[in-house]
Amino acid sequence: MSKQHHDKLQEKADIPTVEENNLSPEQEPEAERTESSVEEQQTDTSDKITELQEKCADLADKNLRMMAEFDNYRRRTNKEKLDLLKTAGENIFKDMLPLIDDFERARQAMQQADDVNALREGIDLIYNKFITFLAKNDVHEIATEGVDFDTEFHEAITTFPAPTPEQKGKVIDCTQKGYTLADKVIRYAKVVVGE
Repeated sequence: MSKQHHDKLQEKADIPTVEENNLSPEQEPEAERTESSVEEQQTDTSDKITELQEKCADLADKNLRMMAEFDNYRRRTNKEKLDLLKTAGENIFKDMLPLIDDFERARQAMQQADDVNALREGIDLIYNKFITFLAKNDVHEIATEGVDFDTEFHEAITTFPAPTPEQKGKVIDCTQKGYTLADKVIRYAKVVVGE
């Protein structure tokens, strides 16, 4: 296409340019307004992206701090639990020391005593004191004499023919006492069961 032909087409179309007519922005051609609105949208989008990136960074920082605080809390509570377990045992042993003192006095008395009944009374006193100590710490003996065999509390070491039909399935003898601590079995009673 020659330059003359191109100029003729331009004259026929008679398309005004922005510079020639000094049009206001509202009167600008559609293509130029679209370009400026695209630029504005891109600016708005980049501003929103920056804002969202800042929010993400802030949330990540808060999350990291929260995890650190939780980790510190977990460590502190674990340490407190260990300390509590150590001191809980301390109180029990502290309460047992008078019983040991009584046993030591009883041993000394046995070496010098001629009266067996006095020794028996002393041992009974110590035994009762120890049972009271266990009850104070919520440790109780599991009942075995004449009760029905219960696997929740008893461990059968053997069976024996029941002397009477009423004793079938019941505890006939106890070879080792069982104990509970706050309704939890800490040692099962070893028993002989009638069959």
